[in-house]
Amino acid sequence: MTLKPPPLLPGARIAVVSPASAAHPGRVHSGVASLEALGYSPVLSKHALGEGPLYFSGTVQQRLADLHAAFADPSIAALCCTRGGWGTAELLPGLDLDLIRRNPKPFLGYSDHTSLHTWIARETGLVTFYAPMISPDFARPDGVDIPSFHAALTSVLPWQLASGDGLRLLRPARHRENSRVTGPLWGGCLAILTESLGTPYAPKPKGGILFLEDVTTKPYQWDRMLLHLRYAGLLEGVEAVVFGDMRQCVAPEDDALLEAAVLHALEDFAGPICIGLRSGHVDAPNITLPLGVQAVLDTSLPEESILHFPESAVSDRILLSPQEKAQNRA
Repeated sequence: MTLKPPPLLPGARIAVVSPASAAHPGRVHSGVASLEALGYSPVLSKHALGEGPLYFSGTVQQRLADLHAAFADPSIAALCCTRGGWGTAELLPGLDLDLIRRNPKPFLGYSDHTSLHTWIARETGLVTFYAPMISPDFARPDGVDIPSFHAALTSVLPWQLASGDGLRLLRPARHRENSRVTGPLWGGCLAILTESLGTPYAPKPKGGILFLEDVTTKPYQWDRMLLHLRYAGLLEGVEAVVFGDMRQCVAPEDDALLEAAVLHALEDFAGPICIGLRSGHVDAPNITLPLGVQAVLDTSLPEESILHFPESAVSDRILLSPQEKAQNRA
């Protein structure tokens, strides 16, 4: 069962959390200022600027405490991660899923936070957002794709992504009747998905449209990890694959080799394959993707592929902004 969080309203308080690696304080403060400029009220969690142990932003207990506090606090409307790195998977055994289920809120992050997206989705059905983070995106000029951010986190419908967002057809479906597919969008960072296999926290998807992206991943590594997904059965029932922007993986002169590598790994895959969607590790405005909602990938037009979102990623249950709460109390 799909569980949708309330929409994100202007003035909403957004908890800034660091479930993984320590973030640079200056970049966090710059990103927070950008969120404020968009009309939100970011709130730094207790260990958002934590340093250590090792490369983490805090101990497992400290990072979990920040997540749980943000979900439990009725004044907090959403959670946005400072950065990825490594460490999120350590939190999965201690994550209070009942707390999250009782307090559904938008959770924003990508990269290492793929493990949180997949585990929360599997156990609670909550729609989460593969979305810009504070340090790598909000702190960067033009680091956030504002149209998709607003469309995904409000009830704006319908909306879509196409060639202007980097999306292009890499290989058509083997059969023309499969050129337009519908299903839940899921996925994230390829390395994190692969590393979850064989653990109790691996995703258990039911088909749909699989989105995959990564950073500094060489062509043979894409080939190897995609083969791993195939052998593990994660591609069973998948109707389409959409790859992210590969410019953070290889130099332009190696684009052809990387594309050949992924096509080799998916040579038996019958559905359409697209590539280039600017979400996750990108050096351009980062696109927000709602994970867990129905999407439609239409590759029937030869000149352009389109990823439609006909279904809202948020519920019609609206949490009042702090200003509205104050007005109601008055």
